[in-house]
Amino acid sequence: MYELTIGHFYPDLLNTYGDLGNIIALKRRSTWRGVKVTVKPIGLGDEFNSEEYDLVFLGGGQDFEQEIIQEDFLKNKGKELRKAIENNLVVLAVCGGYQLLGKFYRTANNKEIAGLGALDVWTIAGSKRMIGNILIESELLKKAGHESQVVGFENHSGKTYLGPKVKPLGRVIHGFGNNGEDNFEGAVYKNVIGTYLHGSVLPKNPGLTDFLLTLALRKKYPDFSGLQKLNDDYEFLVRKKLINRLSGKGHWLLKHFF
Repeated sequence: MYELTIGHFYPDLLNTYGDLGNIIALKRRSTWRGVKVTVKPIGLGDEFNSEEYDLVFLGGGQDFEQEIIQEDFLKNKGKELRKAIENNLVVLAVCGGYQLLGKFYRTANNKEIAGLGALDVWTIAGSKRMIGNILIESELLKKAGHESQVVGFENHSGKTYLGPKVKPLGRVIHGFGNNGEDNFEGAVYKNVIGTYLHGSVLPKNPGLTDFLLTLALRKKYPDFSGLQKLNDDYEFLVRKKLINRLSGKGHWLLKHFF
């Protein structure tokens, strides 16, 4: 039987907009296929040994929570996490977690707060809050054989820009994305995905969940041939309604279902 160990960074502090749902989705879609999953919280002061984990998750938090964990994250866990990322550890980082993996965050007062530098991205404080439902088109998921459209909810004022060493997770169809300017959302580097999509993003997007699980299982088990197909009819219907609504194809759905 296949087994996965998932590390959840600061679950008590970084859990904005129900990001715990991402862990639940990863665990449920694994266990439904007979894959045993162990979830380990990684909190303040805890040692982080990347070899213990097959996938790690870093959620979003308000500025207050990010300040609490910043020193511990950068000084105590950062070097090990950077090394693990270069060795293809599978990582999902959402909103504040996404920003922390970047080079820096520049505040409205022009103060630069250092990030981990694991991703070639940087964030600058904006004057306008980018909030609402979002729909993107992901070539990465399409190439991997999954549904290419990803839905979620974003709420951030930081504007993130991508350097040449990363690729976007997708192009924005509806919403703001990384910065509301270049039509890009998220960043991909090796087996790391950073995104502003809350909501939680994985329960709304089974294909993205399965993509991450596949990366982790293939890295751990050379003989892994692929995930068993699940019945996602219900998820497909819900997603279809939301996608139609956000892409402008379903105004009648707004009247009848929302």
